[in-house]
Amino acid sequence: MDTSALMLVVNGFAVLCVLALGCLIVTVVVLYVIDVSQTKHAVRRNYPVIGRLRYFFEELGEFFRQYFFAMDREEMPFNRAERSWVYRAAKGVDTTVAFGSSKDLRPVGTVIFVNTAYPTLDEDAAQPRAVTIGADCEHPYRTASILNISGMSYGAISRPAVLALSRGAAQAGIWMNTGEGGLSSFHLEGGADLVFQIGTAKYGVRDERGELCDNKLRQLAAHEQVRMFELKLSQGAKPGKGGILPAAKVSAEIATIRGIPIGEASISPNRHPEINNENDLLDVIERIRRVTGKPTGFKAVIGSPDWLEKLFEVIQERGMASAPDFITVDSGDGGTGAAPMSLIDNVGLPLRESLPLVVDKLKEYGLRDRTKIIASGKLITPADVAAAICAGADFVVSARGFMFALGCIQALQCNRNTCPTGITTHDKHLQRGLDPTNKAERVRQYANTMHHELGVIAHSCGAIEPRRLKRSHCRIVQSSGRSVALNELYPDVQTLNVAGLAK
Repeated sequence: MDTSALMLVVNGFAVLCVLALGCLIVTVVVLYVIDVSQTKHAVRRNYPVIGRLRYFFEELGEFFRQYFFAMDREEMPFNRAERSWVYRAAKGVDTTVAFGSSKDLRPVGTVIFVNTAYPTLDEDAAQPRAVTIGADCEHPYRTASILNISGMSYGAISRPAVLALSRGAAQAGIWMNTGEGGLSSFHLEGGADLVFQIGTAKYGVRDERGELCDNKLRQLAAHEQVRMFELKLSQGAKPGKGGILPAAKVSAEIATIRGIPIGEASISPNRHPEINNENDLLDVIERIRRVTGKPTGFKAVIGSPDWLEKLFEVIQERGMASAPDFITVDSGDGGTGAAPMSLIDNVGLPLRESLPLVVDKLKEYGLRDRTKIIASGKLITPADVAAAICAGADFVVSARGFMFALGCIQALQCNRNTCPTGITTHDKHLQRGLDPTNKAERVRQYANTMHHELGVIAHSCGAIEPRRLKRSHCRIVQSSGRSVALNELYPDVQTLNVAGLAK
C-alpha cells in the first residue's frame, strides 16, 4: 500500500473516531439533561448519567451473584450445591463429592437420616413397589415411579421444553403433569403417562361459557396416555390467586389448546366458582371420575387444617367411594409460576409441616389406604424426596428439579420472555439452545439417578426399597441443637369410628 492510500485510511479512521466521540458526547449531554430534569428517580437526578449504571449492575447481579459471590450453600431458592448435584445427575456423571460435607447440620429443621448398623445388602435390595391409584376406578393407574414431573403448562414453558420433558419421562417410566394450560400435541408426542390438571379456568375442558364440559373430558380420557385428572385448588406460587394470560400470548395454537378466543387476554378465577364447600368439591371430583373412568384427585396448598377436618367428615357421611383418589400437597414457599411476592413469601404452610398433617388426618379418618398422597415443593435432591417419603408421601413431583435437568441456570427470568436457556420463553432464537433430544436424555438420567440414590439412602437405613422408609428413619434438628425423630414429632394417630365409610 502506498503512502497516499495509507494516509487516506488513517484519515478515514480518524474521522470515524471523531464522529463516534461526537455522538457519545451528544448522547451524554442529552442523558444529562433528561436526568437532571426528571423528578421520578432521585439517584439519576443527583448523579446524572452515572446513576443509570445502578440499574445495569442490578441486572447483572442476578446472573453473576451465583457464580462469584454466593457460597455453595447460601443461595435461595436453590443453592449451588443442590443445582450442581442435579446437573451431574442429569448428565449421568459422577455425583460423589470429596473431603467431607459442606452442609451445615446445625440449623433448625435440618433432616438427618438414621443409618442402621446392619444396612441392606445389595442382594437383598428390591425395586420400589408399585402403587395403585384409584383401585375402584374403571381405569386405575398403577406405577412404581416415585419422582415424577410436576405441573408446568405449555405456554408457561416452551415447545422444546415440553417435548424434552415428555420424551424423557417416557424413557424413565415416570409421569408428567400437563399443568393447567391444557393438553398439547407435544405432551402426547413423547409417549409419557400424563396427569391432566384442571385449573380454575378449565383450559382444555371448558365450554363456551368457561364451564366444565363432559364431552371434552371424554375426549381427553380417550387418550390412553392421560392416566389421571388433577383438580387444582391452589398452588404454592400463588395460593388464593388466579392468573392472567396476556392477549399477546394467546396465539392460534394456544387458543385452540386452551379453548379460548384468539388474541384476547384470559383471566383465571382465584378459585373454581362452582366449588363453595366440601360437598361441592366432592361432587366435582366424582363427576370427573365418572365421566372419564380414571383416578381423580386435587392439588392444594394447606393453610388451616380445619377444612380438611370438614372435608373428611363429609366423606365419612357420604362413604369411602366419594373420597378423592389422591391429594397433591403443595408447599407454600413458591414454585415455577410468577406470582406476587406477598403470596410466595408469606401464604400457605411449607411442606415440612403440611405433609405430615395431611397424612395424619387421612389416618385419623381411616382414609389413608383409599387416598394416595403426592408431595410437591422444592424437592430436587434424594434427601428431599426421601424425607417426604418418611413423612408419608406415596409419590413426589418436582417442576424445578426437571427444569434444572433441562439446563435451567436459575437466572430468575421465568416471569419474562428472556429465559436464557429457552425453557420459559417463546423467543425462537432463545429456544434454539434447547435441543429436545439431548435434554430428554438428561431428564431420563436425572430421574434414574434420583431413584438409584433414593435406594442408597433406604439401604443405609436398613429398608430394602425407598417406599419402606418410615418416620423413625428420619430426625429433625430442633432449636436446642439436638435432633428428634420424626415419629416423635408426629406420633401415630388413632383412627376414628369410621362406620360411615362402609356406605
